[in-house]
Amino acid sequence: MKKKINVYMMLLAGLAILITLVLLSLVYYGNFRDQVIYDLRSTCHLLADMYDASENYIATAGDSAEELRVTLIASDGSVLYDSGADEAEMENHLEREEVQEALTSGEGDAVRQSETMRHDTYYYAQLLPDGNVLRLSRVAVSLWSFFLEAVPMLLVSVVLLLVMSAVLAHILTGRLVRPIADVASNLENPNYISPYPEIAPFISTIRGQHQELKKTSELRQEFTANVSHELKTPLTSISGYAELMENGIIPADEVPHYAGQIRQSASRLITLINDIIQLSKLDSPVLEVIFEQVNLYALAQKVVSSMQVNASARDVTLSLSGSEATVIGNRGLLEELITNLCDNAIRYNYKGGSVKVSVIPLKGRVVLSVRDTGIGISKEDQERVFERFYRVDKSRSKETGGTGLGLSIVKHIVAQHKADIKMESELGKGTDIRVTFYQNP
Repeated sequence: MKKKINVYMMLLAGLAILITLVLLSLVYYGNFRDQVIYDLRSTCHLLADMYDASENYIATAGDSAEELRVTLIASDGSVLYDSGADEAEMENHLEREEVQEALTSGEGDAVRQSETMRHDTYYYAQLLPDGNVLRLSRVAVSLWSFFLEAVPMLLVSVVLLLVMSAVLAHILTGRLVRPIADVASNLENPNYISPYPEIAPFISTIRGQHQELKKTSELRQEFTANVSHELKTPLTSISGYAELMENGIIPADEVPHYAGQIRQSASRLITLINDIIQLSKLDSPVLEVIFEQVNLYALAQKVVSSMQVNASARDVTLSLSGSEATVIGNRGLLEELITNLCDNAIRYNYKGGSVKVSVIPLKGRVVLSVRDTGIGISKEDQERVFERFYRVDKSRSKETGGTGLGLSIVKHIVAQHKADIKMESELGKGTDIRVTFYQNP
């Protein structure tokens, strides 16, 4: 991390230095160009003020203007005098930019590059009272030549600035990383307060995630231990009964009884494994849940109909009320939700008790309710019944084949559908679980 930050800071510093130097060079060259034109204009005005159209004056002016080339041009573009060349051999200057501007507006200037691009020639022209044009010119370094001459200085400056930037980047990187390192070493210390208030939200988030990961790890370990224990119990029973039967210890007339015990343990084992597989699927971050419009009442009707045999076997009355209601959800998960709620309501009921399922559409909502007249749940236990493997009545749960995972699965399915679940229960009087869906189209 520190290496990457150093590299990025160096690249940024190098780019900033290069851009700054280029811009400064352009500004300097621009000022230099303006100054040359200004000097030409001042000198030309001075010569124009003293102009008397005599050949002697023109020659004298040309000789006195050091480093300048003086040219006198007639209104038709022909060269009357030039201090740097034979005017008789010079071409017509009427089409020259600065001459055109002078003839039109009284003065004009221009800059033209040499063929080698190493020099620029600056021109300034002024219209004289007699209609002729007085033009001064001067050769100076071009922008390209200016850059070439400045390259050594620029390179030295860049190297020095990069070295300084490297040192500063190393120092700043250390200061940037140090608070994060301090946080990492003080995650378990709740009293640690960073001296940098700007990273307080970051620290809070990291601590929250750390605690969440720690809690998840603990829950996973607890879940693994519970799974091992829950699987061991029926397997031990199956192994024990099978060993007794294998060794002929069990009388022949009692074999059907022990075979039934093996079957019950195997059935409980299969149910437990299926619930664990389902929980694993629901916990998977890559689980793809396909949602569609589901008639919740029709689905509840199907579940109630399929569970009538189970309810009758336990002497429990199972009924459905309500009306047609559509929600957006996963048909398979919703069916499992209703099945688990009904199964719990039947399993933990009294003989002669009842389970009433209802589906009621409201404005923008659909409420699924499963009410039973069973053993109920205490206030203390109501907060934990949705935990994995938590049982209110462990002996009754094992007798009836409960795994302690049904309501945990229900909680996951409710979360998948962004619904709400609420429980009302009283010991000895029954339980009412309501799931509210907010996806009614």
